[in-house]
Amino acid sequence: MSASHSYTLRGQINRLETTTQVTLAVLALGSGVFTYLGVRQLLDGSATTVFLGAIIYSAAVSVAIFAFWSYLMRFMPHVRQAGSRGMLYLAMLIGAAMIMAMSSWLNASALAGSAALEQHLSNTTEEYQQKFNAANENALAAQSLLPDIQLAAQRFSGLADLERQSGGLTGTSGSGTVVQLLSQMSAQLSGLQGEVTNSRTAVDALFAEGGKRLAAMRELVSSGGPIDERANAYAEEAVQLSGLISALQQTSVAPSVKRAAEDLGKSFIAPVAGGANVDLQNRQSEVVGRVETAVQAQSLALASAADEILARPLVEPLRFTPLSSPEAVIRYAGDFLPSWAGAIAIDLLPAVLIFILCIVQDVIRREEGDELEHGEMSTGELMRALRIQRSLRATEDGEVLVAEDDDIVQQNRPMGPFPKTALR
Repeated sequence: MSASHSYTLRGQINRLETTTQVTLAVLALGSGVFTYLGVRQLLDGSATTVFLGAIIYSAAVSVAIFAFWSYLMRFMPHVRQAGSRGMLYLAMLIGAAMIMAMSSWLNASALAGSAALEQHLSNTTEEYQQKFNAANENALAAQSLLPDIQLAAQRFSGLADLERQSGGLTGTSGSGTVVQLLSQMSAQLSGLQGEVTNSRTAVDALFAEGGKRLAAMRELVSSGGPIDERANAYAEEAVQLSGLISALQQTSVAPSVKRAAEDLGKSFIAPVAGGANVDLQNRQSEVVGRVETAVQAQSLALASAADEILARPLVEPLRFTPLSSPEAVIRYAGDFLPSWAGAIAIDLLPAVLIFILCIVQDVIRREEGDELEHGEMSTGELMRALRIQRSLRATEDGEVLVAEDDDIVQQNRPMGPFPKTALR
């Protein structure tokens, strides 16, 4: 039964010989085609140069894959020694690594190159969105100072009105030194308030323009058509958006608020009391001193708030980096594992066939034992072995062999002289 089983296995191996060769050829050709599609995106030059270069490289890859796996498929199943089999496994490992280095990543590029580029554009769009939002927040941060500035301006203006109408500060109504000083402080703060308010209009305009650029970038990512053309248009939009981010950085009025707040306190000059009598002059001087203290406090508060805004990290404009399809596939390999698996499998699938042949050959050897060598002998080898056996036996018996004709295997010595014919 063992002999019958091994005979069946040998027959199946022989029947699958053509299928195996065709499979190797188709896999090598398929890998070569995808390698051609991948390497064509890396070459630069005229159309003829790119075409010839890609064809030559892909043909070399196909031949290398077919020859490599054919060698291993012919030799590995028949090597018995553990050391030799281990060396062949090492050779297969090295060859598989070389095949992946020269072919698999290009196959993955052909399978998922466009999707990887779209992934790159999508991720870059999100980065631009974050940068743009951060720049807009920094530009609008100075708007948070607007309520404090308005409150301070209204307070000084209210005190001036109170002093003018009822003399609530000095006890004497009218437009005197105190009213003029309070009106001056209120006017300065109102001017600063107007500057902050006007900056909001510029920031809103830049933000609206940036939103249009981001919408165009997202449309380029999701729309159809050749990815190279979309990537070029995307790069143009990215350059425009980078300019808008820089403009938003320069639109912030926080530096102006800080300078105005510092000037408010440093440039304060107490006016000379202009009252009609000494008592009014003293009261005016006292109120001017309190106003100066209030102005110094307001100046410090506004400068401190402006410093907090200026302490925010600056938003560095993002620079768009275009990628080729192979580079995008490698960078975003984790997002395209199925494509990588298919690209590697088409190159390394013959290794599974080799393992199957090795297993079947080991089964045949175990069942046939020492008769394996005889079972693999051809008819010519069998005839040669018989001739050698007869030669050895004839040498032991002292017989003379005749080798002029291969059809004459052995010639016995004559038993004696032929008897003479009797004369009549």
